[in-house]
Amino acid sequence: MIKVKLKNLFSSQSKTITSAAILLGAASLVSRLFGVLRDRVLAGQFGAGGELDVYYAAFRIPDLIFNLLILGSLSAGFIPVFTSLVGSNKNKAWELVNVFFNFIILTVFILSALMVATAPWLVKIITPGFSPEQLATTTKMTQIMFFSLMFLAMSGIFGSVLQSLKSFFIYSIAPILYNIGIIIGAIFFVPILGIYGLAWGVVLGAFMHMLIQIVAAWTLGYRWRWRFDLGNKGLRKILTLMVPRTMGIMVSQINFLVVTIIGSTLAAGSIAVFNLANNIQSFPLGLFGVSFAVAAFPTLSEAVNNKKKFIQALSLTIRQILFLVIPASVLLIVLRAQVVRVILGSGKFDWNDTLLTLQVLSIFAVSLFAQSCILVLARAYYAQQDTKTPFVVGLVTEVINFILAVSLSRWFGVMGLAAAFSLSTIINFLLLAIILRQRFGSMDGMKILISFSKICVAAFMMAIVAQAIKYPMQQWLGLQTFIGVASQTLAAGSAGLVTYFTTCWLIKSEEFKLFIEVVNKKILKKPQLPEEVTEQESLTQNLSS
Repeated sequence: MIKVKLKNLFSSQSKTITSAAILLGAASLVSRLFGVLRDRVLAGQFGAGGELDVYYAAFRIPDLIFNLLILGSLSAGFIPVFTSLVGSNKNKAWELVNVFFNFIILTVFILSALMVATAPWLVKIITPGFSPEQLATTTKMTQIMFFSLMFLAMSGIFGSVLQSLKSFFIYSIAPILYNIGIIIGAIFFVPILGIYGLAWGVVLGAFMHMLIQIVAAWTLGYRWRWRFDLGNKGLRKILTLMVPRTMGIMVSQINFLVVTIIGSTLAAGSIAVFNLANNIQSFPLGLFGVSFAVAAFPTLSEAVNNKKKFIQALSLTIRQILFLVIPASVLLIVLRAQVVRVILGSGKFDWNDTLLTLQVLSIFAVSLFAQSCILVLARAYYAQQDTKTPFVVGLVTEVINFILAVSLSRWFGVMGLAAAFSLSTIINFLLLAIILRQRFGSMDGMKILISFSKICVAAFMMAIVAQAIKYPMQQWLGLQTFIGVASQTLAAGSAGLVTYFTTCWLIKSEEFKLFIEVVNKKILKKPQLPEEVTEQESLTQNLSS
């Protein structure tokens, strides 16, 4: 009985897009909470200093290889090719998995061996400001982390198989295990192995991330066979499709390399502060920006030949993102000290670390709306089978980011890096929007502007209320205890959100109305009276599902 239940658990499949989205969303939230716990443990163990700088710098080269070689091929090529074969010939589909698996693993093994051998020279290039001791430590940690690259490569392939077969449960919990592995490394390995315990924690997390997905793929019918065929049509198609996607990923990876290179020349802890603040602001970015962009993509693809529907879908998605992201940005700015102390304020993470991190977080929060909207604007181009424009725009803004980062970091240190990132992101957003508007002649700009104005009014009222509650509580409870800081965050944040939603209701925000409808339909399960479905409502239903 237990064996049957376990098999059902590992091979369970989601029947609808909505059920899959709910499962993935819930797991994403849990994974991000574990990510917050991971950062709190790391900050408490080491503080925002040179040791965490080394840890984050050691990620750069293995991450670069993974994102360019694995992520690009899986997201753009493997899934659509494998999915098309599964429906017609399952044996050929499994054969493709083996051909692709053997090709990727052999390639990653050769690259890893080469990178491990050349790591001392490569690390010097990306961390020119590190001391000889830091360079030696970063080199050894980088070499250890290449073990995780092998596991993540395997995991990525089997995770793509699970996605293609709509088996989302195991796929969705794998990232949670990855974060747990890093936490285990920080708590149990570091006392024994020193800072190298962090690297081995990453390897452990990657191994668990891989193992659970291999088991799930096995229960769905996968069996490994040695098949190495460079002439395989499916493999060739995957490699062809991955090129434009890989170029796009390369742009974002260049940004992290720029941060690491310049950050290594700044005060100790700069790289750590940048990454810790970025992880915090990535929480609302992932929950709102990524989720809406992913949900909108099928609708945009379907409506690409209908200009009116395409613009309506794009406008609606942007307005929904702004409705959720702008208040999140405002709360991050108003409650920046409380948020940083709740998430990171323990152990060696002192008040100076807190001040620097909250300042960087505030700068990131200013561009959170642009970061979120870029995700959906890029997909608007992809729906038109145009991957070139987002790549070129990204490349141009990356040059701007580099120039700004070099200039501003001289005066403002790590805050200059954050300012360069935010400014270049906003420029990226504006360029994508302007080009798209010229292409279509309209972007439903007036409706977006009206919604944006209402959202800003409501967010301003929220900021006043949150600040009014936060200030006396901060004077009374201080920022020294977790309970005191958490109480301030909860009270001020809750009052601010109530004010925001109440103001949106009073000024008749269309996005608030849609938000309530989705809550009633998807969460409260309230029945709705049948009514004539308009074209706008049809788009709304597609996006909300």
